[in-house]
Amino acid sequence: MRQITDTIVMIRPIQFRMNEETAVNNYYQADTSILDANTKAQREFDEFVKRLHEVGVKVIVIDDDPKNDTPDSIFPNNWVSFHENGDIGLYPMFAVNRRRERRPEVLDHIENAGFDIKNIVDYTEAEDEEVFLEGTGSLVLDRVNRKAYCALSARANEELLIEFCEDFEYTPVIFTAYQTVEGKRLPIYHTNVMMGVGETFAVVCLDCVDDKKERKNLVNHLKNDNKEIISITEDQVNNFAGNMLQVAGSGDKRYLVMSSAAFNSLTKDQINKIEKHCDILHSDLNTIETLGGGSARCMMAEVFLPKK
Repeated sequence: MRQITDTIVMIRPIQFRMNEETAVNNYYQADTSILDANTKAQREFDEFVKRLHEVGVKVIVIDDDPKNDTPDSIFPNNWVSFHENGDIGLYPMFAVNRRRERRPEVLDHIENAGFDIKNIVDYTEAEDEEVFLEGTGSLVLDRVNRKAYCALSARANEELLIEFCEDFEYTPVIFTAYQTVEGKRLPIYHTNVMMGVGETFAVVCLDCVDDKKERKNLVNHLKNDNKEIISITEDQVNNFAGNMLQVAGSGDKRYLVMSSAAFNSLTKDQINKIEKHCDILHSDLNTIETLGGGSARCMMAEVFLPKK
């Protein structure tokens, strides 16, 4: 069982903009207009892919389809997950216009790249009941210790989380994570905004978990699995420092991938702690973060499938 992979899928945007349907509960999106937003997002995307390629990460780049009008297609990890046993998960999406991101041709591309999809576990019918679980946005997976960390929200339903855990043989670690919006504590929309789990460490904002019992449970699970907890602040979460993903590059090197905004928000001490475990790779994703309310981790769907 592997916690990290050297192969990821990324969707190159064609109609990137602020998605008004997701802004209702993604408070990281800024209601601002950026001139030539799609062109700027493409530039950031291409530079990010280039940096990943340079360190030996294999990136399967698939173009978005303009006819679908999918402004958030750049974040594929929300609708699909790929697993070592050949299973893939398809997930129910909160925003109606994001449901069009689920394209069969994306799966064809993966198979054409030499991977074997054995079985599709499809949860998308839950959309009819207004029940959602948005992939590895809602689920932060410890694939080795078989734990699914999940912050409950409008986009992460507890019953569906339990169903996922039964199907994929994970233990659920459930809590609610909050952020302060105009003086109120409101649920964070995706778990992967406030935490990420690597092979030997976890970056997590414990201050987001207001319930002391839930916080203690979260800490205990990470410590029991010998993960070094690298704590970040809510202010750093606002700079997408929780939205990180560890990947494998060439020569068995490990990288923690994040945006430049996330990197620049870290203290020297936090950087030193991370670099004891792996190198850091960061890229400027300012347009994507400002309008999309997501960052580096959201842009990468990890491929763990067996090779054909």
